Amino acid sequence: MKKEKYTFDDLQKIMAKLRGPEGCPWDREQTHESLKRHMLEETYEALEAIEAADDEMMKEELGDVLLQIVFHGCIAEEDGRFDTSDIVDAISRKLIERHTHVFGEDIAKDSKAVLKNWDRIKNKSKGLKSHTEKINAIPKTYPALLRSLKIQEKAAKAGFDWNEVDGAIEKTMEEINEFMEACQNKDKQTIKNEMGDLLFSLVNVCRFMDIEPEITLQETSDRFSRRFAYVEESVHKIGKVMEDMSLAELDELWDKAKEEGL
Repeated sequence: MKKEKYTFDDLQKIMAKLRGPEGCPWDREQTHESLKRHMLEETYEALEAIEAADDEMMKEELGDVLLQIVFHGCIAEEDGRFDTSDIVDAISRKLIERHTHVFGEDIAKDSKAVLKNWDRIKNKSKGLKSHTEKINAIPKTYPALLRSLKIQEKAAKAGFDWNEVDGAIEKTMEEINEFMEACQNKDKQTIKNEMGDLLFSLVNVCRFMDIEPEITLQETSDRFSRRFAYVEESVHKIGKVMEDMSLAELDELWDKAKEEGL
């Protein structure tokens, strides 16, 4: 089945063959449930490719995401539920339905108006009326920081919000004090609760400052990894291992890593 360039139809045929009686044993065993973690992994790998701005990597990783969609469509078709064409039809209809400023008579002069229209149409189509219903509709499978951000955005639209970032910062300081008090009392459940409140309040500060908490924490983790590598390499250069060094000595190397711009 070698071709100079394959099409979307070819991908569907390949998937059907892999799932067929003479196909791949592993592919035939897969279900919607078993593929969930693969969908998640492939999505994160696609995000990494986008971050790297690597075209070849993006083609490969976005292809892996597309494979997951076709895979699910193939399984559903075998069960007589729906197929990949139904998935394409559904998203096409959604795009037309929610872009009434393009395909209808609504007017949206900027991105803010577009998002407002999108939310209005989405809530209507899903029958979401109260603010609580809109918050509860946020998937619990989202990463925790992202879910917190989405909840706060919904609450803000209901008017449950600070007027400016200073209020969010003051709340964060309050949560720090409550966390410290819980630590002194050594009540593990209270400590856990207060840490949750503190993290939630930090996400709120991020929202006010137009900072994506999920991406920001990833970037911080990357910085930590680079600086840690610098510290370990520096220790090895003097013939030692990190476990032999004092925290003060390691901190000094950490500061040098920061001075190097890592």
